[in-house]
Amino acid sequence: MNEVKKYLLLFIGLIFVTIGMIGIFVPGLPTTIFMILAAYCFLRSSDKLYNWVINNKFVGDKVKHFIETKTIPLRGKIHSISAMWLMVIISIFLLKVSLVVKVIIAIAAIVGTLVILSYPTAKDV
Repeated sequence: MNEVKKYLLLFIGLIFVTIGMIGIFVPGLPTTIFMILAAYCFLRSSDKLYNWVINNKFVGDKVKHFIETKTIPLRGKIHSISAMWLMVIISIFLLKVSLVVKVIIAIAAIVGTLVILSYPTAKDV
């Protein structure tokens, strides 16, 4: 891999980690998916940061499980979809934004739900 690609993946991975860390404190912003994306970037750019993500005490097990199995535990699917739709409902009914923005939020939630459901459910977790 050339150096430019390596540093680009490193930079993108750090952005995903930052967003994931913000997600710890901001309701509705997912943490795990951004840490999974960061791990994929670090897998190709920094062994040290990859190991930091998969050994993280908060999300490391989930990230490692997903990367190794490409499955999502049933509990994770239920939690993710429930939290996403709760935030969508709150956003649609409480935010003073245009109908177009509300439709975009709903479409994003539908797409997110379909993506989550498209992954096999883990049988061993």
